[in-house]
Amino acid sequence: MNKVKQFTKKGKVADYIPALSLANPADVAVSIYDGTNTCFSEGNHNQLFTLQSISKVLTLALALMDHGEEVVFSKVGMEPTGDPFNSISKLESQIPSKPLNPMINAGALAVTSLIKGSSNEEKLSRLLDFVRELSGNRSIQFNKEVAQSEFETADLNRALSYFMKQHGVISGDVDELLDLYTKQCAIEVNCEDLAKIGYALAHQGEHPNDKYSIIPSEIARLVKTFMVTCGMYNASGEFAIRVGIPAKSGVSGGVVGAVPGNIGIGIYGPALDDKGNSIAGMKLLELLSSRYQLSIF
Repeated sequence: MNKVKQFTKKGKVADYIPALSLANPADVAVSIYDGTNTCFSEGNHNQLFTLQSISKVLTLALALMDHGEEVVFSKVGMEPTGDPFNSISKLESQIPSKPLNPMINAGALAVTSLIKGSSNEEKLSRLLDFVRELSGNRSIQFNKEVAQSEFETADLNRALSYFMKQHGVISGDVDELLDLYTKQCAIEVNCEDLAKIGYALAHQGEHPNDKYSIIPSEIARLVKTFMVTCGMYNASGEFAIRVGIPAKSGVSGGVVGAVPGNIGIGIYGPALDDKGNSIAGMKLLELLSSRYQLSIF
């Protein structure tokens, strides 16, 4: 841990969402889960933080379970992008104008719009239950302050949504979609929760404790593939070379890792690099992968 803590000085916390700017940039914590009753943890692993873009992995799995591949991938593509996660440029140049993949904001918004439910309350309840089941933690909730902060500063995501609505990728009320999306991103977990979610994904959607199937194995495989190709924003290619672990980051500083057939990893380090990834988290995963030969390549 001491080897990576020094890197936090080179990053900065996300300040474009006011509620996230309050995080301590020096924080670093990790949990590793191998399917036994306890996690190996170091640092303040009980610190709560919001999923942010890590939630994109879970909503993708849920949307695929709700609708199947044909419907989901008629709305969003499967290709990586070298552009920032909140870019609108590819939407304008693509024909048809659907997002390139589910891990960028435009793609995640399209995926969230597919979650089944008669109201936002029902959709959010289904998603929360899904996260609780994957983590084995029934007390998980969303942070209302962070959700409101994100909703009030979501102008670019509104622009992405209106563009996609104009081109038939999404339908319905944009502010309703943004309300659900910001609450989705504001779901709070700790490192142990993330490690158990990572373990479930690593074991083809299996419950981390009770060993029954939560996610169909083919959907778990698809989700892990997106984590490899698109999970670390536009640093995904270098991350695949240096680390080689299916992983997804969020601008709160969280990172979930899923080593197929092996361990789940949950990391928190809110100091971010210029791509929006936890700077200490990236280095920690690189050291873990090298030391324990975790790369899938």
